[in-house]
Amino acid sequence: MTRQNLPSILIIFAHPDPDESVANRAMLQDIELLGHVTVHDLYATYPDFFIDVVAEHELIASHDIIIFQHPLYMYSCPSLLKEWFDRVLSKGFAHGDGNETVGKYWRSVITTGGGAEAYSPDGYNRYGIDTILKPFEICADLCQMIWLPPLILHWARRVTQDELNQHARAYQSWLANPLIIEPRISLTKKENNNE
Repeated sequence: MTRQNLPSILIIFAHPDPDESVANRAMLQDIELLGHVTVHDLYATYPDFFIDVVAEHELIASHDIIIFQHPLYMYSCPSLLKEWFDRVLSKGFAHGDGNETVGKYWRSVITTGGGAEAYSPDGYNRYGIDTILKPFEICADLCQMIWLPPLILHWARRVTQDELNQHARAYQSWLANPLIIEPRISLTKKENNNE
């Protein structure tokens, strides 16, 4: 465990053009000041898409909560993150005979280009966001990870600055103290493993 007995958090950030993402920049601002949080920018690390699977396994193994922060692209994630899922959360490591992700927490932090009403049976996407994110939840389940409710910012480019600031503050508050804000997170098993 890290300082103050907080869980270690890994943010796997996947945005092909992060400089153009006003919302994600605001959400990631000052996060590096939190000693128990690591931000891992996939597109900066792997511009050639050649993922160092061993290094990624080490990152996963050394963190308690894994956050996948990305825009929603075509009802899924950016392509490098999909490649990451396929290569890193592999059979023998995260499922099958592998158990390296058992009991870790998965949280999806998503920005969308449409309004919340678009993600409903009556909206132009025809399905709710929970249905659209179901493949990620199933992946977490396959890896025996604990699915936490996603944090969604709809219409990321059109929200007011006040709304964006409020969303970023809520995210950063959760990162600073996930044990209080998300009571389902339990350190009991991990504390016992360290004894």
